[in-house]
Amino acid sequence: MKIITLTTDMGLKDYYVASVKGTILSQYPEAVIVDISHQIAPFDVVQAFFVLSNCYKDFPKGTIHIIGVNPFETDNIRHLLIEHEGHYFIGADNGIFSLLFSKNPANIYELNLVEDTLTQSFPTKNIFTKAATHIAKGGRPEIIGSRTDSLNKLQLFRATAESNIIKGTVIYIDSYGNVITNISIQLFNEVRKNRPFKIYLTRAGYTISKISKNYNEVPEGEKLALFSSSGHLEIAINKGVEGSGGGANKLFGLKISDTITIEFEDIPHTSI
Repeated sequence: MKIITLTTDMGLKDYYVASVKGTILSQYPEAVIVDISHQIAPFDVVQAFFVLSNCYKDFPKGTIHIIGVNPFETDNIRHLLIEHEGHYFIGADNGIFSLLFSKNPANIYELNLVEDTLTQSFPTKNIFTKAATHIAKGGRPEIIGSRTDSLNKLQLFRATAESNIIKGTVIYIDSYGNVITNISIQLFNEVRKNRPFKIYLTRAGYTISKISKNYNEVPEGEKLALFSSSGHLEIAINKGVEGSGGGANKLFGLKISDTITIEFEDIPHTSI
């Protein structure tokens, strides 16, 4: 019995997810299928990376992760099977693997499977499920793929830092309207050096000058900043969900790729 996870941009309105699951179970009835998310924005591999990277390590080793986001093969984009730290990943080489892994995994295979249909419009169902069930049954990667050592690279905008300023961007907005940035706690602490600071949001007049440990440190409906479980700076509204004023993204007009700036107070040196 093997766990097979699904991360896709297919949504839940249509039959696509059910068709993928049915195909897996037809080929490997013992599969334990876990939905990571089917609400990834269409073709958004950065969002898929963020969601998957924050949970795949919680699964036991041997888990097989299917990534059905922008899964199409082109002259430059191959279908890959990757083994990394005891986990298997199956998806298109569209840049997501270069984000998931800090360095190239030792075991990368270019899949030689083809779709058994006249059209080639559903590789998540017709190729990725074959690869996943092959591995789940104990099959060797070399049977369905050939070794390769390269991955397509996708460059993210990295948070930048100067002596008194950090500039980052919004990389994810969750279902509560919480806004997650690419500013890490490590970078924040390195630049801060215990100095006072202000986090500037995109709308004039909105700033935050404290890092909270949890949402309930401020009254309901009040804005706050904290470092989420992913280790990234998050802007939130305590219980700011639909029906109670909305989340931080709506209240502050924040969207993906917006800039978040942190300014630190320049404390002058005192002479003795």
